[in-house]
Amino acid sequence: MMEYFHGLNPGDTVNNKGLMNLFDCGISGGMRRAKKNNALVLVSDSFKSTYEDRWIGDIFHYTGMGLVGDQSLNYMQNKTLNESGKNGVLIFLFEVFKEGVYTYRGRVELAGKPYMEDQLDTNKDLRKVWVFPLRLIADSDIVYQPSIELLSEVTEHQEKRARRMPLEELSKRAMHARKSTTTKENRVNVFYRDPYVSEFAKRRANGRCQLCEQAAPFLNKNKEPYLETHHIKWLAKGGEDTVENTVALCPNCHRKMHVLDLHSDVQKLLKIAGGWLVI
Repeated sequence: MMEYFHGLNPGDTVNNKGLMNLFDCGISGGMRRAKKNNALVLVSDSFKSTYEDRWIGDIFHYTGMGLVGDQSLNYMQNKTLNESGKNGVLIFLFEVFKEGVYTYRGRVELAGKPYMEDQLDTNKDLRKVWVFPLRLIADSDIVYQPSIELLSEVTEHQEKRARRMPLEELSKRAMHARKSTTTKENRVNVFYRDPYVSEFAKRRANGRCQLCEQAAPFLNKNKEPYLETHHIKWLAKGGEDTVENTVALCPNCHRKMHVLDLHSDVQKLLKIAGGWLVI
């Protein structure tokens, strides 16, 4: 069978109906089989999906199919994607940076074996999911990188969702967040902070700086105590984006940690963050 040519270049956008018409695939879902064109369309939509997909370096870690309970590698399109190296199915990746707008990233292939991790299902229960590491195939001269503005919109949406989350759900997400946060944008390392880990740290601090122990200096526009999250071992030095390595500080103490990073302060914050089970 000849490879399907859809006419899109990386960075081109379509709406949901356009996506369906181009590939002759289903109108909903994150994994859409297009049998007529021997293709599988993957959609990563942080605005609607419960899944936690993300880029780590040049690899896109895509969560498999199944909304409730543990996922199976032999279930529907999970099996199709897992066997894509031998079944000849072409894999096309789209990301949603603006609600309802599907941005074509390019053709992808498996970059390694799928692995399991903990995520929440639609019932807010912890379960095992399959994650597929994907690599873009350089079959176009066009290399697309989303703008900082687009990425900021996604981050802002995730932060709002984290702020609205009940504490029980937030703590589950934060405690099982992925640890690695490094990606590349325009050849520069960028460190993305998990919004659920950040929000959890702020709620745990309960309006007081966890270093100087004073009340937050002012309220933000949402009338909440203004604190900034800080990674005790810096991400740039190999620190992890986890609840055990994240605290909430006033702006003055946050600046102090980045200028002085005193051993005594580090030890105090590590002790506080290590007690994250007590809220």
